[in-house]
Amino acid sequence: METKRELKILAWIILVFAAVFFLPLGSERFMTAIDATLDLARWYAREHVILCLLPAFFIAGVIAVFVSQGSVIKYFGANAKKWLSYSVAAISGGILAVCSCTILPLFTSIYKRGAGLGPAIAFLYSGPAISILSIILTARILGIELGIARTLGAILFSVVIGLLMSFLFRREERAKREEQMNITPSPEKRPMWQTSFHFFTLVLILVFANWGAPAASDRGLWAAIFAWKWYITGALSLVLCWSLVKILRLRLRWVALGAAATVVSVVLANLFIRDAKLVPLVPMVVAIAALSLILLFDKRDAENREWALSAWGFAKQILPLLAVGVVTAGFLLGSTHDQTSVAGIIPNRWIEWAVGGNSLLSNFFASFTGAFMYFATLTEVPIIQGLLASGMGKGPALALLLAGPSLSLPNMLVIRGVLGTKKTVVYVALVIAMATLSGFLFGNLF
Repeated sequence: METKRELKILAWIILVFAAVFFLPLGSERFMTAIDATLDLARWYAREHVILCLLPAFFIAGVIAVFVSQGSVIKYFGANAKKWLSYSVAAISGGILAVCSCTILPLFTSIYKRGAGLGPAIAFLYSGPAISILSIILTARILGIELGIARTLGAILFSVVIGLLMSFLFRREERAKREEQMNITPSPEKRPMWQTSFHFFTLVLILVFANWGAPAASDRGLWAAIFAWKWYITGALSLVLCWSLVKILRLRLRWVALGAAATVVSVVLANLFIRDAKLVPLVPMVVAIAALSLILLFDKRDAENREWALSAWGFAKQILPLLAVGVVTAGFLLGSTHDQTSVAGIIPNRWIEWAVGGNSLLSNFFASFTGAFMYFATLTEVPIIQGLLASGMGKGPALALLLAGPSLSLPNMLVIRGVLGTKKTVVYVALVIAMATLSGFLFGNLF
């Protein structure tokens, strides 16, 4: 056994040495892929982790700590009425303007609290796919036909894929139903409206902090909200402070001190940081650090400390896998964001060539490629706009819209850690297959 272990270590050493020794540094394509990897990783860290994932970890922590298991089982459990559980899953996922990675801590939380596989999968798919913001942007930029098709397809997908997953793994779901029948729900510590108020305050902060920029010609409500997004976020932060004091019973002076530190950080960030995109990150980091310290040192209620530790637990579980996924996706498929495009080891022109027309193969390729690419919230629309201009068919465009935002390589790695390899493979295969078929039918109709 000892010899086998030492041989395994030696094999890894040789493998790493050979990989470094034979690095094709003279290859332009390889060096471009390295640039794409670093570009995507930096962009992901700046644009996504602080404003999206960190708040999402705390939202997931609210579900894990403050939302009783009985409530989760009532609405999402294996014994819940299907029309109720799938409706709640689709609607609750649809109100979030999140990407395939930000939905993960929320999905993990409700699944571990007893949600049935079908409703949990419906929530997992619907969060990135049925975002109201993304649907509006799709209709406005890519055309009303694609907007309607994406809306109907995404709603249908979330329910059908959830039902199919529940059916395919019905033996496990039957065991979960029997187990949940014997669970006696513990009494709620506080009224449900208080927990809901606290939860949705955090959700709204997440939504408005990540409100996407409008089109250049847009002068409507979207543009108005974008212009005032940080004032709205600031107002919601004050509501959160009230919730921390009145609902969670945290000390007023601690919360006031944390709020003051956040306000000071806003002033200092505007004075000393030249890049406007980086300015909001500073108060968000300060606010999250202050909230974490207040929760960890609170001795009045053990649940408050547990909330911070739960958020940290989700971060430990999810962030390393996301990092591996982002780096791999950047190297293979490149970095495409903010009208910036850096090719990966697989040239972009190959993808553009493969998704032209409306054959079954082109729709499959669009679905398959989109499933492994990483799309941040709303970025799929300008990317597909560019692909359509390069000759992409409308069918593959819909296939990419239905598969891409809800899946990504980082997303798959985390789902595998929660559901296991078999369920993850089946889920990914169902999304790709249904997106392929939907794109093919849509392309033939339009």
